[in-house]
Amino acid sequence: MPLQSAPFVSVVLPVRNAVGTIARAVASIRRQTWSAWELLVVDDGSMDGTREWLRAAARTEARLRLIERPAEGLVAALNVGLAAARGGLIARMDADDESHPERLAEQVAFFSAAENGAVGVVGCRVDFGGDGAAQAGYALHVDWLNSLVTPEQIALNRFVESPLAHPSVMFRREVVEKHGGYRAGDFPEDYELWLRWLDAGVRMAKVPRVLLTWHDGPRRLSRLDPRYAPEKFFRLKAEWIAREVGRIISIPPSARRVKDNAPDPRKIFIWGAGRHTRKRAAHLAAHGLTIAGYIDVDAKKTGRGLGGTGVPVMAVEDLPEPARSAGGGQVFVLSYVTTRGARDYNRAKLLARGYVEGRDFLLCA
Repeated sequence: MPLQSAPFVSVVLPVRNAVGTIARAVASIRRQTWSAWELLVVDDGSMDGTREWLRAAARTEARLRLIERPAEGLVAALNVGLAAARGGLIARMDADDESHPERLAEQVAFFSAAENGAVGVVGCRVDFGGDGAAQAGYALHVDWLNSLVTPEQIALNRFVESPLAHPSVMFRREVVEKHGGYRAGDFPEDYELWLRWLDAGVRMAKVPRVLLTWHDGPRRLSRLDPRYAPEKFFRLKAEWIAREVGRIISIPPSARRVKDNAPDPRKIFIWGAGRHTRKRAAHLAAHGLTIAGYIDVDAKKTGRGLGGTGVPVMAVEDLPEPARSAGGGQVFVLSYVTTRGARDYNRAKLLARGYVEGRDFLLCA
């Protein structure tokens, strides 16, 4: 295919003070088998030699466009890159990661396939570039993330954790134009973007191949920036969980307000009656959901009211039978148990009862 007729990809790479890794990241883009790309590097006030290295690199690589900015933060840098991008497809990249040589080609081919015309975002599986023993939790997260490939898997599991590795994605320009780019706030900017786009109906998928090495260095923002603290994820998710539950159980958006105090058409039960789970689920009340009861496997908690409140705690076996029609039954379950084994157990128990994931229950965390 001649270069001028090929889909053109803009790779957006924000960077600040990454002189130790930026050469590796840029080299991984220069090695791509897909050659119709531009690399937009937005330098966000680097002071460690990164900017000087990039100036020199731009003199030898015409496809590298360096945008020099004062330090304004990651979200501002990302949106500057989006605004400057000339491609119909936009790929993300981070300064400490490595794209495998066929990454862009595989993702462009995915978008070019007729059966994927409705997909707006495509990621890929990623290789964990860290110490699997010392960072076992993050390695397990990568395993979980790599298990989600289809649009259905990604959509159903989006309230557990972020279902995409941010530097692994490519998306269509029209998705940004229609639904907006990154938002600044006291929350993880990439997860907010995925939740907002998914809520708007954007379909997301992955190329089922490892096409990026996702390094887990000590200066990774997810480790240092307070916007990535666990509590910020719980608070962020609550709004989008409430919107999705309202949609499923037929609460019109105009009625999804705390002040209405109207009874929910189906009773909402939270799986997990422990203190930490209740604290996370409490964020739902700020978005108009009323918790009718809790489910727990601990026999000491079931069969009585929660802490004298009268809110029931029951075993999963005591839940009402699910509906036999597409409309759903009497209850809707949100599983708020965080550990992976417990999530799998909860899903299996609910499926065995005849509950349908996405209609009668959702896994959250």
